[in-house]
Amino acid sequence: MNKSLLDIVNDCDRFPYYDDNPTHYEAHMQGFHTFRVQGCDALLGYMPNETAKQFSSFTNSDDFAKGYWYIDSAARTITLATAIDAAPGDRSRVVAYTLAKMKKERVFDVLRGWRDELYPVYGRDGKLLLEIERSACPLFGVVGYGILMTGYVKHGNDLRIWVPKRSKNKQTFPGMYDVTVGGGLATKENPFECAIREAEEEASLPRKVIEAKATPVGNLSYIYVRDEKAGGGTGLIQPEVEYIYDIELDEDTIPRPNDSEVQVFHLLTVKEVQEALRKGKFKTNCGVVMVDFLIRHGILTKENAPGYLDVLSTRMHRQLEFPTVSHDIPIP
Repeated sequence: MNKSLLDIVNDCDRFPYYDDNPTHYEAHMQGFHTFRVQGCDALLGYMPNETAKQFSSFTNSDDFAKGYWYIDSAARTITLATAIDAAPGDRSRVVAYTLAKMKKERVFDVLRGWRDELYPVYGRDGKLLLEIERSACPLFGVVGYGILMTGYVKHGNDLRIWVPKRSKNKQTFPGMYDVTVGGGLATKENPFECAIREAEEEASLPRKVIEAKATPVGNLSYIYVRDEKAGGGTGLIQPEVEYIYDIELDEDTIPRPNDSEVQVFHLLTVKEVQEALRKGKFKTNCGVVMVDFLIRHGILTKENAPGYLDVLSTRMHRQLEFPTVSHDIPIP
């Protein structure tokens, strides 16, 4: 069955909204523990109850870990119980030890995607609380930040989009369509520098091209509920804020794979992109980026796209219930 515009967005942002049905939302939230850090009064993430039970079983069996983790099943909280005034590095070391031991003992499938990349976790007012292995972010349900950039070519009135096909060997979304360039923000990295780095690593696009032509066009926010396509740990919560870029390329600038992430780049017509969206061929969040691109470029309108107003007004710009930070986006 072909996917509608709302289907594509719902695939990425399936977590319920309180305002839609408060009773349903409250009942749904009974299935989660909240992740917290001692010394910070903010809610930082959601962990499914069954995952929290496994986490508790492990930490209680490890002499080092059990001294730093407090799981309250009645209050449904999981707390990193380092000192109230602990430095980010001290918290990060406890988390790193715990996760490395869990990976070694194969406690959680999601850690099979270990990346040796650290992502920041922020508290209120942009305060850095700790850094965490990238693959473990969905385990705790903490907010991740990234960039997604769509490369396109104009030839007269014709517009075509560079769409990579992900490697069949990737743990996450193998063989699916992606955006031209995408990646996560490391601690203290700004989105534009991330876009430059990822463009070189994934698409063989040199810095000078990105600096000259990439245009920041906004951001998207959502809470993705991981399914089997995401690889490991279905039902885990993945809140994300993505900084979105467009880049118009000339016909002689051709993205090419530069690592094992991508099989091949296709230059697709708008019609081919829309057909791929309807058939669910895009990685979940990349499908939303494509919808956003087609709306901004006047291809999808309220006249030809059912659900247009709902999608445009709220469904791609979710107000997250966790602390978030705003990154400066230098204008090229």
